[in-house]
Amino acid sequence: MGSSAILKLAAAGALAVTMMAAPGRVVAQGGDTVLKPADMEKLMPSKVYYRGQSASTQIRNSGGVKFADGFFVLATLVDTSGYATDVQSKYQAYFIAEVPIKVGGENLAAGIYGAGFVGDKFVVTDVGAHDVLAVNSGEDAGIKRPMPLQVLADPAGGGFRLYAGRRFVSFSR
Repeated sequence: MGSSAILKLAAAGALAVTMMAAPGRVVAQGGDTVLKPADMEKLMPSKVYYRGQSASTQIRNSGGVKFADGFFVLATLVDTSGYATDVQSKYQAYFIAEVPIKVGGENLAAGIYGAGFVGDKFVVTDVGAHDVLAVNSGEDAGIKRPMPLQVLADPAGGGFRLYAGRRFVSFSR
């Protein structure tokens, strides 16, 4: 076996070990990392505060992004069974942005929010349930495995998508 074949074999082995060491993470462009529910277990609390109550988080239905500089955007579905119907309609997920981001092309300051897909809109509210942002959402009929909530790299490039089933909103730094 020649030295170039040995180097190729060593590189393939190193790649395989790297892939096994981080099965829940996907590195997107620029060193940003898409987080999966297994990553979120360490980051997201089991209960969160919103509109005068605490709600249980659904870590199995969560996702986020760790940017190359170490800042996060995180989202998790919450159990809203104790909330009034008007709050439940907009508050489906807990949404944390450690840095200012663009959501659907609009600016969103760093903060902790409630969020949800309402009709063809993605609505962001502050922790008092006051509307902060409402942008158009899209539908991805081609997504192979729709889940209640997930974050994926945007196939168009330059950012990410927060999905609820097939509904999505794009976000970026």
